[in-house]
Amino acid sequence: MSNHPLLLKAFLDKIKTLSFWSRLFHWGDVRKDLVDAAAALASLQNDLAASEQKLAAANLQVSVFQEGRRNGEAQLQSMQAELSTLRERILNAQHELQATREDNIRLKKEDEFRQQKYSEEIVSLQEIRQQLLDERAKEVEERHQEELDRLSALKETWAAHQTDVQGKMKVICQKHTLNYVDKAPFRGEPDNALLICDEYVVFDAKSPAGEDLKNFPLYLKAQAEAAKKYAKQEGVKKDVFLVVPTNTLPVVSQFVYNMADYDVYVVSVDVLEPLILSLCRIEDYEFAEQLSPEERDNICRIIGKFAHLSKRRIQIDSFFARQFIELAYKCENSLPADIHEKVLEFEKSEKLNPPQEKRSKSISTKELESEHSKIETEVSAKGIVLPNDTIPGLLNGLTLYK
Repeated sequence: MSNHPLLLKAFLDKIKTLSFWSRLFHWGDVRKDLVDAAAALASLQNDLAASEQKLAAANLQVSVFQEGRRNGEAQLQSMQAELSTLRERILNAQHELQATREDNIRLKKEDEFRQQKYSEEIVSLQEIRQQLLDERAKEVEERHQEELDRLSALKETWAAHQTDVQGKMKVICQKHTLNYVDKAPFRGEPDNALLICDEYVVFDAKSPAGEDLKNFPLYLKAQAEAAKKYAKQEGVKKDVFLVVPTNTLPVVSQFVYNMADYDVYVVSVDVLEPLILSLCRIEDYEFAEQLSPEERDNICRIIGKFAHLSKRRIQIDSFFARQFIELAYKCENSLPADIHEKVLEFEKSEKLNPPQEKRSKSISTKELESEHSKIETEVSAKGIVLPNDTIPGLLNGLTLYK
């Protein structure tokens, strides 16, 4: 820094303290000091001008700095606002992260619970599956046993068929005072024989040997051919009857065998009584030759109708039996469990008692017609319209019957 301000200040201080005598005798020194002071003042003025320039430059810089400061403050405020926004976002993100962590923990717990429940349900499902398999195996075993029991019952029925036919024949003969022949006086030893109009009518009981009914028609055909041993003998009627069990009729394809010298008819146990009664009509004539062709045809027609009616009745009963069995299985498998249990309770409380058959009492046709008339009256009273036709006509109108 220059010494001019100090020199100028020293000169001024010296002038202020300068005495008269000093001004008088030492004015040369004063003038010399005055020149130095003027030079110092000029230099000082120059320094002042330079300082003013520097000050102006400094003021400009200050203005620039102040503008920069204002811009910086604006930027700072903007950055502070942005920082506040970022802080808020970070805080929200932290909250969301905490919520996500909590959800993750909750989902993990739920997943563990589901895994545990799934494992338990898998075990339960396996137990149910095993139970169903056991029940199915038990059901198959029960059905197999039922089939075995049915076949065993069929075998027992077929084994006792000869005795059963003989018993029914004797009861019918006793009921209608007919002549049952205990021991036939001709060769061949038939199972049953009746003496009608001085002729022996042969009734041979035939039943399957085993559970397979496929060979039964062939067996009947062979037995029809073997019946020649009866028909060729004197006093034996040329019509031979083979009595078969009722439950074998669905597999019988031929009911009449027209041989050269005799005829063989396949009939069931159910038609024995009406068949024998039809044959007994011959006793109304003194000689069998007196029968007209029309009367012979009527007798044959009646026997054929009885045979056909028995066959159709068995076929229809078999059809409805299958339908009822399918319906029973549907009740067991399709009904809800609670309803099925309620059905079983009502089923156990029900009891069906069909009319009991008595040997000493015949089934009256008039009583059957009267009962049928009562049923028709009750049906009509309930608003159900029945066609005005006979029972045979109704049967002929059935699709199954056709």
